[in-house]
Amino acid sequence: MKMLLTDTGYIDPSPIRDAGHDVVLFDETAPVPVEHRDAEGLVLWGGGGSGSAAVLADMPGYLTRLRWIQTLAAGPDNVLAAGFPDSVAITSGRHFHDRTVAEHAAALALGCVRSLPTAVRAADRHEWEAALGGAHPIHDPHRLTTLFQARALVWGFGAIGVATARLLTAFGASVRGVARSAGQRAGFEVIAVEDVESALPWTDLLVMVLPSTPQTAGALSAERLALLPRRAVVVNVGRGATVDQAALEAALRSGAISAAGLDVTDPEPLPADSTLWDAPNLLLTPHAAGGRVVGAVERIIANAAAVDATPTGEPITGLSTKIGRASCRERV
Repeated sequence: MKMLLTDTGYIDPSPIRDAGHDVVLFDETAPVPVEHRDAEGLVLWGGGGSGSAAVLADMPGYLTRLRWIQTLAAGPDNVLAAGFPDSVAITSGRHFHDRTVAEHAAALALGCVRSLPTAVRAADRHEWEAALGGAHPIHDPHRLTTLFQARALVWGFGAIGVATARLLTAFGASVRGVARSAGQRAGFEVIAVEDVESALPWTDLLVMVLPSTPQTAGALSAERLALLPRRAVVVNVGRGATVDQAALEAALRSGAISAAGLDVTDPEPLPADSTLWDAPNLLLTPHAAGGRVVGAVERIIANAAAVDATPTGEPITGLSTKIGRASCRERV
């Protein structure tokens, strides 16, 4: 098949071409050249930091022969919202970012627990922040000082959530997950979303890994933030809209929680005049947790083969990580 492949994914097109496909590299921030609008396959990030949501929104109008889209993002929110017809199958980047996003979540958690925002700002002023050194209690009622024996809650217990839980466990934390239904998953206890409020008061570290859907908007509300203990740390590597950002900032400024690590905000990029930049004990990264795809080439080749094996006009079967159109649930 003729396949459009984003030029910002650091994906080697050679194996895909060796599998018999006509691969054309394209720029996600510009309209697809007219001579390549006959492509049947499309591999892209889909808006966000590595593409243009506006350019993506125009694609359904001229990529009329398109049969399949492979997103590189774990949460293909923009692709789902772009208006491609139902005849176009969409497969997500589920599992491409499990390890790297989990790694970033752990880094944010460690940075907050070890007071790196305070230390870095002091270093920028050429000041030795002596209060960070010396003896500290293992279980300080006012501030989480170590992941060892910390009680962690990972809200959004899909593949990335499980990978995050495993890393936190390696640091000695006790981890539970939150998902749509309760039970056991990958050896971890999982509680249902409707029971999350009963779990928040004992939570030292809350890691948010939720997708952006109407159901998850503002999931971490002001009321739920108020249930966390003062020593709690909040980390968000899911989507910014899942957290009441104003309430989180207020909690940081009042000392209602001890710290927060955010890789996502609402909106993105965070405006330069946002007061969130100056919130105390905040570690902020620019939606940098993912962006390093693992295993994409193999999935692209396998899914392209499934498309080629299906006659045009018939539903495509055998696709890996095919998603529906109602919502994106990749990080739940």
